[in-house]
Amino acid sequence: MSDTLYLQIDKNAEVHNPHVYLQDVAELACTSTGILNRLRVMPVADLNPREYGRYVMSVMDLVKLIQKKEPELDISPVGEPDFIITYTGETAPGRLLRWLKVSFVCLCSFFGAAFSIMTFNNDADTGRLFGQIYRQVTGQASSGFTALEISYSAGLGLGVLFFFNHFGRKKLSSDPTPMQIQMRQYEDSVNAAIIEDISRRPEKAPGKEPR
Repeated sequence: MSDTLYLQIDKNAEVHNPHVYLQDVAELACTSTGILNRLRVMPVADLNPREYGRYVMSVMDLVKLIQKKEPELDISPVGEPDFIITYTGETAPGRLLRWLKVSFVCLCSFFGAAFSIMTFNNDADTGRLFGQIYRQVTGQASSGFTALEISYSAGLGLGVLFFFNHFGRKKLSSDPTPMQIQMRQYEDSVNAAIIEDISRRPEKAPGKEPR
């Protein structure tokens, strides 16, 4: 009875070394410990050390390489048929640069959201509506700073916090936040677009994403 190798592939594997081994891009399980140890360190790609980016490979490329090394082995791929190798450098951005990026994104989000809210209130003429409601209920003219404006402003902020399910490092519930869901959808769409673009080209693995 021949041994069986189970090969689980993720859609995107991040590596920091141009010499890519099978254990870097796949989770392996095998009935033979010896075969498993040999295949973990099997080279699957040699990338250009100075060309960072995304490279696309197919699970069939891995199967062919494994069959050359272990011809009697049964291979059972699990997961994605095509996957991306993201080659990045070892150096991480400094703390100052990271804080500058975070501050820039926060400022853009804050002023962008404020501008959107103000334009919506201006289009809907919220101030005039609150003034009419206040006059109908109290019989007096609104000063523009009444319980309606205060409750509306407080409710708007609380509504944003509840909707995004996130405040600082704490979450209001265990569900993923809408931002996390959108980022995962965007990441999946980017990965799918890269794989589809590379698969339509005549050259084969590892294909590199265009800069």
